[in-house]
Amino acid sequence: MSGVGFFGGLFEFKGYNEPVLVSSVDGVGTKLKIACALAKHDTIGIDIVNHCVNDILTCGAEPLFFLDYIAMGKLVPEQVEAIAQGLASACREVGCVLIGGETAEMPGLYAGKDYDLVGFIIGVVEKEKIIMGKTIAAGDTIIGLPSSGLHTNGYSLVRKLFGTTQSALNNYYPELGRTLGEELLEPHRGYYHQLKPLLPIIKGMAHITGGGLVGNVPRILPQGMAAKFNTQAWTILPIFRLIQQRGNVAQQEMYRVFNMGIGMVVICSPKDVGQFIEVLPEAKVIGEVVEQEGKARVVIE
Repeated sequence: MSGVGFFGGLFEFKGYNEPVLVSSVDGVGTKLKIACALAKHDTIGIDIVNHCVNDILTCGAEPLFFLDYIAMGKLVPEQVEAIAQGLASACREVGCVLIGGETAEMPGLYAGKDYDLVGFIIGVVEKEKIIMGKTIAAGDTIIGLPSSGLHTNGYSLVRKLFGTTQSALNNYYPELGRTLGEELLEPHRGYYHQLKPLLPIIKGMAHITGGGLVGNVPRILPQGMAAKFNTQAWTILPIFRLIQQRGNVAQQEMYRVFNMGIGMVVICSPKDVGQFIEVLPEAKVIGEVVEQEGKARVVIE
């Protein structure tokens, strides 16, 4: 059979006693503006797959299948192919099936080179192994895994500060070691393979996306608990320093908008930290869970 397939994707999964399906949907956002300006679309698919896989991973879920939605003003086959290649390679990397998708041509809604890319993922986890952060307690250790850059958040502010012209994006910055455009298109990092073997000792995980540490970490903390971070414990990537200097952005705002070099936050018992670091040497102890004082649920020092 060739051409367009069935109207729905079929997937059979086995081997679970009490399977709980976990779903997530998200978009790449205005990072697409950078891709369009540089006519480079082969990494955008990687961004959305890794973003979605990271989201369901926070519950302890294994990715099963992924669907995409691409909408543009004028269908450009080469562009769609480049996007699809990124989607497929990222899905293969995590053993996830790219089961289907939709490509819509809407000239009345999207102008010029503009397009949108949205991803939908379904994963599964045994009911007894769901990670919800319920056992997190004061004294638990907060571990951070490094990000590869902005990932898929904060691009509206970046575009406002630097613009999206060819000259601006092709400008070489010594502190970055490459052009601004190359830095901004660095793919959203995935953490599935690194964290999968450590799931049994993980109490909670927060994927640091829009909202930064301030907005995402409280989502996994029990009532009365707060997260205290030591910003000296990890390296703030040069791109964030550059953004802060260019826009004179307040420190608090930087931690609210960007991941600041931490793509995934993991909380575990202090007794398990040694095992965690042994498996993932790049992981850093970046803080601890404390009892909440006042309204603040995140304290950044």
